[in-house]
Amino acid sequence: MSGLYIHIPYCMKACSYCNFHFSTSTNTVDDMVNSILMELELRKNQCFEKIETIYFGGGTPSLIKPEYFDKIINSVKNICSVGENPEITVEANPDDINSIYLEKLKKIGVNRLSIGVQSFNDSELKLMNRAHDKKQAIKSIKDSKRFFDNISIDLLYGTPYSNLNDWKSNVLRALDLDVNHISSYALTIEPKTVLKKYVKDGIVELPDDEIIESQFFYLVDTLCNQGYKHYELNSFCKNGFESRNNTAYWKGEKYIGIGPSAHGYNGETRYWNVSNNSKFIKTIKEGYLPQTIEKLSFVDKYNETIMIGLRTSWGISLSDFKKKFGEKYLKNLKKHAKIFIEQGFLFYDSDCLKTTRKGMFIVDGISSKLFLIDFQEREMCNENKTLE
Repeated sequence: MSGLYIHIPYCMKACSYCNFHFSTSTNTVDDMVNSILMELELRKNQCFEKIETIYFGGGTPSLIKPEYFDKIINSVKNICSVGENPEITVEANPDDINSIYLEKLKKIGVNRLSIGVQSFNDSELKLMNRAHDKKQAIKSIKDSKRFFDNISIDLLYGTPYSNLNDWKSNVLRALDLDVNHISSYALTIEPKTVLKKYVKDGIVELPDDEIIESQFFYLVDTLCNQGYKHYELNSFCKNGFESRNNTAYWKGEKYIGIGPSAHGYNGETRYWNVSNNSKFIKTIKEGYLPQTIEKLSFVDKYNETIMIGLRTSWGISLSDFKKKFGEKYLKNLKKHAKIFIEQGFLFYDSDCLKTTRKGMFIVDGISSKLFLIDFQEREMCNENKTLE
């Protein structure tokens, strides 16, 4: 299968923590949509596999009219081979959602909503500079459930001044609203953001690691006890409501990225479009793809397989790993995974290497220690010691 990601680069306002590409001016929406349609045409030779997922991300896709989505979806169906029941997701903010908008989305074939709630705490939302409040967040979910079964919400933990009780309130509110999918992330301090400046200047204070860890494990335990499946580090769902789009990413499937700053991947190379709306539109109008292409090395593929695999509930298939990289590198992985198994961070489940509960919170750090570049450096050190 293959997926299609379409970046809609507009937001009503800049959130304090976000460094994604977007513009708060929507004056170029018509030109942008036309450029997206033109890029689809320019990339039609990449549609060599059936498209099973279409994902509108951003930015804030729900800022544009449903008619634009309809136009793009129809173009995708005309240019690409699309599966009989594709998952079509639109990211939305609570302040954009109303019954008329939702009904139009459903009529044009959208079947999944990802709502950027982030928090049900008004003081946290204000600090994040979100455009909605708690009341709007709750109403948007209730309204959406009248039209869609497949709804995901985003929640952030590790926010400034937050404690475990604050986080419990957020999680319990989400459970009370009975959504089928929850994506939850630890707040990260990204460069060139307002929050980065706030932290640097001492205006806000982040919780310590122990509090963030307690919030993470409360989330895991509470959702799992309520029947949610923890299928990826940040992703929880009821049975049958996994994100098909994101699961394809984590399994290394190919995908096409459309729009400014969008990425694409074909198994051998990765490309990313220019993160500038006017440059994107101008280049597309001239008939060129505004992209940078990177050919993935053996090391890149090896490291990404580890990084992505250990974040998922299915882990790293050792037989697949051997087929992809060879016996020598499978032995290498096993050798350096041994210490983490002994420490209780990793374990073997039949043919798969997986992360234990203890290892979940620090899985990215564990993965980085298993990267091939570290293997090579360690082997060189061992050889030098032997020579001495």
